[in-house]
Amino acid sequence: MKDLLVKINAEIDTFKAEAESLTEKGIKAAGPRARKATLEIEKLLKEFRKVSIEESKK
Repeated sequence: MKDLLVKINAEIDTFKAEAESLTEKGIKAAGPRARKATLEIEKLLKEFRKVSIEESKK
């Protein structure tokens, strides 16, 4: 579970950096990278929810 949290935090950091590049610096190529990061975050959060529910049942 800790590894999963590390991955989630890393993807969130990636999203923050790319979103900032897009909004603050106007780097248009950062848009698709930020959107890709959000998709990965979504997958990781679903996995976290699944693992969390399994852990709570123990």
